[in-house]
Amino acid sequence: MDWRECTKKQIVKDSKVDKNLINSLKEVSDKKIRSAKILPNDLYVVKISLLYDALREILEALALQKGYKIYNHECYASFIKEILKFSFEADEFDKLRKTRNAINYYGKDINFEESVEIIFKLEKNIQFFKDKVLVYFR
Repeated sequence: MDWRECTKKQIVKDSKVDKNLINSLKEVSDKKIRSAKILPNDLYVVKISLLYDALREILEALALQKGYKIYNHECYASFIKEILKFSFEADEFDKLRKTRNAINYYGKDINFEESVEIIFKLEKNIQFFKDKVLVYFR
């Protein structure tokens, strides 16, 4: 789904910049990242879920900073690609979204080796958006 369709279907709406909500989202995201890091490796499915949520919260904060409220995870990929102009990262996010959904909603079983790669990609994307995009929140 592209950004125009997300807007047309009102999955994305204009929003006022709410600095308190943005900072709260960043704080919650940081707590989830810290929680994922202290979990034992055998709880990799939980780590994936926490890190995905943390990434999505960072993107929500970023969308709010840009004046948008996004109500659908699929439209975050469009936001990254079409508004932020990060095509590769948008594709990566969409793959991570689909993987997380497969695990959470369809019972996809992944092994430890797969989880290592997924966790690495989540952490890389989190760092990218924190370093390259959310610098003004520090």
